[in-house]
Amino acid sequence: MKIYIFVDIEGISGVSNRKYISMDEGRPDLVALARKYMAEDTNACIEGCFRGGASEVIVRDGHGGSSNMTREQIDPRADFIDGMTPGIRFADMDGADGLILLGYHAMAGTAGAILEHTYSSVEIQNVWLNGRKAGEVGIDAAIAAEHQVPVILVSGDDKVCAEAEDWIPGVVTCEVKKGFSSFGARMPSLEKTRQLITRKAEEAVRKVKQIPCIRLEYPVKYRVELVERRQPNPWAERIDGRTYEVETNSVEQTLLGKV
Repeated sequence: MKIYIFVDIEGISGVSNRKYISMDEGRPDLVALARKYMAEDTNACIEGCFRGGASEVIVRDGHGGSSNMTREQIDPRADFIDGMTPGIRFADMDGADGLILLGYHAMAGTAGAILEHTYSSVEIQNVWLNGRKAGEVGIDAAIAAEHQVPVILVSGDDKVCAEAEDWIPGVVTCEVKKGFSSFGARMPSLEKTRQLITRKAEEAVRKVKQIPCIRLEYPVKYRVELVERRQPNPWAERIDGRTYEVETNSVEQTLLGKV
């Protein structure tokens, strides 16, 4: 059984504000700590996958420039994809039995959610799929479905877990912290959250055949509202000064700006 783990950083155990994720905040020590936590959450997830019956696990560093973890930090039983993979969101995912979205965050504008945004906090205000507002969980679940791979587990704060349950029937969620604001959280001990991640990953892998891919009507109406006025891509229909929409047969390629 092949399981693919895509790892973001905002929803990782112990991460509560921008000082942990951005060098611009002047705390490189906290950024280094968050990256360490990222690897430790990932290894806890890998352990659960193998306990649940996985025979192959692939880990993809999915935050920023995808250079937050190193090969030596990751459990040697898993393969590790590092660096950029232009033109594809989930490189080498085809044929996987399930996708895990580890360390995720809620969509832009979610009240009380830690570090909420949708792909880019400086460019994107909102995204809709067929008229329904979507964050990275829903959009990535749609992309995975285009590859016939279900999202089986989402970890992060309480808000992203609720968002995942709303988008993905039967998904297993793993709440590692409770958000109070974009920059504040209540967090259990790292020992407790790592144990929880392992347990939830094992549960998700054991349930993999019971969790379906999400379904969207195609072509998908993919609408984006930008943070600032700018010229949208020429193939898109302008809705207003900051919003454009396109009908697409590939959410993935539209997200990546290829169609």
